[in-house]
Amino acid sequence: MTPSSPTAGHPPGAGNHRDVLVIGAGPGGASCAYWLARAGHDVAVVERKAFPREKTCGDGLTPRSVRQIQDMGLGQELAAAHRYEGLRSHGFGRTLDLPWPEVPGLPRYGYVITRKDLDGMVAGNAAKAGATLWQHTEAVEPVMEGGSLVGARMVARGDDGYTGTITARYVVVADGANSRFGWALGNARRRDYPQGMALRGYWTSPLHDEPWIDSWLDIRDESGHSMPGYGWIFPLGDGRVNVGVGLLTTSRIWKGANTTQLLEAFTKFAPAAWDIRPETCLGPATGGRLPMGMSVGPRSGPSHLVVGDASGMINPFNGEGIAYGYETGRLAAEVLDEALVAGGPAALTLYEKRLEERYGLYYRVARAFVRAIGRPEVMRACTYTGMHSRSVMEWLLRIMSNMMRPEEVGPAEAAYKALVAIARAKGPSAA
Repeated sequence: MTPSSPTAGHPPGAGNHRDVLVIGAGPGGASCAYWLARAGHDVAVVERKAFPREKTCGDGLTPRSVRQIQDMGLGQELAAAHRYEGLRSHGFGRTLDLPWPEVPGLPRYGYVITRKDLDGMVAGNAAKAGATLWQHTEAVEPVMEGGSLVGARMVARGDDGYTGTITARYVVVADGANSRFGWALGNARRRDYPQGMALRGYWTSPLHDEPWIDSWLDIRDESGHSMPGYGWIFPLGDGRVNVGVGLLTTSRIWKGANTTQLLEAFTKFAPAAWDIRPETCLGPATGGRLPMGMSVGPRSGPSHLVVGDASGMINPFNGEGIAYGYETGRLAAEVLDEALVAGGPAALTLYEKRLEERYGLYYRVARAFVRAIGRPEVMRACTYTGMHSRSVMEWLLRIMSNMMRPEEVGPAEAAYKALVAIARAKGPSAA
């Protein structure tokens, strides 16, 4: 889907001023823009590229992502993508089919859809709700006033782009994992927090319409050494599969790991039924770094908020970032609505508080877990134990996908509470 034209809504020009300027139209930015526009606010979104555009990703949507997309009124459009029922987990010669758990308010299914299709659909939806979307428009420099961010200087990156200045009462930074605008504001990633690297490509495959997404938990390099990460094959249902590897780089011993070589080793290891070989490859693999665990900050200022990957919101347990982009974008919109309607700039202090309430403890546990599995012997022990117990893997799936039921005392919740107790016992060092 192609969003409305870049000059939809109020035309750009001198004195162009909005309620909210959103920098970046990926999951976090598009979600924020949609909810703000739906609430009746004058919001502009700028996107450096133009839709449809490629984006490196595993393309898998968990139930958390599906719920957010459905809430934005795109359930029917999403249903045209490939639906899957859960995770097929592989490791140590064993395979377990793990349906998504039953959690109130969440569907028990996910979808696989390329970001090339998904992001344009969601950004276009924000434009339909009333947001102004300018594509081929890059925010290259913050505009400051009295220590507050009041807008940005834009440079056109295409014939339909806009060059000039856009100001706003509030600004949302949502330009992704390598947030150039965030760095210009002085944002930085905590080096002691986890970071991942991922690489993915597309292959044709006779198993392109499998009802599961497949994950290999005991991936190894060409020398046979266990690596702290996983490999995946996600079916797109259109003749293609998304094949990739994700690697945690928290431990020093993994700093020099080569994801290109790891992906090559993984494709050689993949079962023959998938037909993953050079002749079925559809092009070069692409990759990037993944800031995780609320690792980038500050996430707010006197007049701005930072959402999604730009704030390091990727889940360290499973590398998922899409759901947290949608969720933090929506949360930012709720806070900004309060600020615009009655609360003024002071309301922006609620954003950090609500992030901490919703994600703080979970991410502390995730960071502690990541540090632990950075040790090869711990990684092997965890994987081996899990793959030999369906119940263990079922509650691990709950924890790692953040699909727990806090009000229930079940295996997953009990295990999570044990991990929480460990994280709390470690105090500030676990943060």
